[in-house]
Amino acid sequence: MNKLMGFLELKEMMLPSIPWKQYTGNEELSDDFLWTIRSAVYRGDDLNLPRSVGKDADESKKFADDLLRKINDNGMVIYYPYFVAKKSGTLEVRRDCVVIEAVKDDLWNLVTYSDREVTLIYRDSQDAEYVGNKDFLNASEIQQLLRHVPEVRKLFKDDLIEGKSALLEWSYAVSCNSKKEPQNDEYLVFYEIRTI
Repeated sequence: MNKLMGFLELKEMMLPSIPWKQYTGNEELSDDFLWTIRSAVYRGDDLNLPRSVGKDADESKKFADDLLRKINDNGMVIYYPYFVAKKSGTLEVRRDCVVIEAVKDDLWNLVTYSDREVTLIYRDSQDAEYVGNKDFLNASEIQQLLRHVPEVRKLFKDDLIEGKSALLEWSYAVSCNSKKEPQNDEYLVFYEIRTI
């Protein structure tokens, strides 16, 4: 499963996910928010694709228009309001276990800089094995993440039987305005899913 299929799959699942829309070039982006612009290709390497994160409406629209020209008919450009991540990580669902990795702030701290606050490993019904700061995620946050495992297992049953796993990226986030001022309470959001 590539990034584009993951975006489409997330939209259909019952998981709390980013409210992304496809960018066609005709959209007006509100000045009330900062924006995230991402791309997904139909085929080929879809790691480290161009993206713009947390930019104002004018800069985001310019980036999206340019990206749309570059990507042409080889994929799609998506957009959604920027959010401030407080904690982020991955949720890996395997046939025989579930692994949660978490980091402070943005997920790029984990995937780009290999920072990690904690790793939790759940095997069967046993208690979690912890590596790192056991207190980083509270019980409520952990339960919110684990609540979605049955749906992931159901949807990716065939992949899990083949020995693959489903990898989801998530954040505990806060919506913000164009000045990065928080606008709502913290919430869990998933923004990427893929099989590995």
